[in-house]
Amino acid sequence: MYPQWDIFSAGTAPAQQVHPLAVEVMQELGIDISGHYPKLVDKFINQSFDYVLTVCDSARESCPVFTGEVKHRLHKDFFDPAQATGTKEEKLKVFRQVRDEISNWLKNIFNKKQ
Repeated sequence: MYPQWDIFSAGTAPAQQVHPLAVEVMQELGIDISGHYPKLVDKFINQSFDYVLTVCDSARESCPVFTGEVKHRLHKDFFDPAQATGTKEEKLKVFRQVRDEISNWLKNIFNKKQ
């Protein structure tokens, strides 16, 4: 059984809206993020977290220091799917690939901690 977690997502340079292809590929898994909106990570720097995960190479260098308690900091580089080029189907393929890579990374981390 997995614990109940509160999860927050933020970026160092958030877009104006959640990328429509991100909404689409998450919906394929039954996860509706259409009501979400991009947030600046600065909004969370004073909060305490069990985990702070950074997932883009530039985030490691530009992520602010969290002044709240952080028990674990983890980082893994993933290609930013918003940078994908090509047809819609080619872009969707990249979004799916990154979605699945992040999912597998998280499963690996947290299954080991169960």
